[in-house]
Amino acid sequence: MIAGFHPRSRSECLELRRRVGYMPEGDCLLPRMSAVETVSTLGRITGMSWEDAMTRSHEVLDYVGLDESRYRDVTEFSTGMKQRLKLAQALVHDPEQLLLDEPTNGLDPKGRRELLDLVYDLGHEQGKNILLCSHLLPDVERTCEHVVVIHHGRAVAQGSIAELTDDEAGAVRVRVADNDRFEEALRAAGRSFEREADGALKVVALDHTDSDDLLALAAAAGTSIQALSHPRSTLDDVFLRLLSEVEEEVV
Repeated sequence: MIAGFHPRSRSECLELRRRVGYMPEGDCLLPRMSAVETVSTLGRITGMSWEDAMTRSHEVLDYVGLDESRYRDVTEFSTGMKQRLKLAQALVHDPEQLLLDEPTNGLDPKGRRELLDLVYDLGHEQGKNILLCSHLLPDVERTCEHVVVIHHGRAVAQGSIAELTDDEAGAVRVRVADNDRFEEALRAAGRSFEREADGALKVVALDHTDSDDLLALAAAAGTSIQALSHPRSTLDDVFLRLLSEVEEEVV
């Protein structure tokens, strides 16, 4: 089921097309057609009238930054332009749900950032429900709130990105003016810590109020805390850890 409709049901298929916009990973553009012809054709397939499809085509091509190329043959488009065009055709009928499959595939850093800005705007400012599939986990962190990690077709983890990356909640990262004094104070208080490569200290936290205790400990040691934060993992870290756990289960 997608958006409450069965894609194999002929009676529900058209309604599903109206509600869902799909941006495929592969190059599926029709040859010898201009960008505006391509987008309007996809709009007609969802049930839009010719006039509405053409009006919306111009609007979404403006939105994705292809306004000056709307009458060019799509076979002349670069990879980045094709990705933008595929996003435009997914948006032409103003769907409530977007399925985006590898939207930044083949893009250079600038093009990738610009397309991710569009995806972020659609999800966070325009209220679209977006299901994004990508093996580029920084892209997922940049645009999404929740994630499902899939390995060999099986969901091995799911939840909010904040929850999945908060696997170091039991630690506090501290940077102080005088490391030696603060380390002596930590040892005297029986606190566990380790010094990181950049000179900061990662201190094992006692509870959620521990930041206040560390501030008081630094003051008593005659130094001051310059920066304090709770370390977080990246989604890359989370995926690699989960993959290792899954492989250990298999063994």
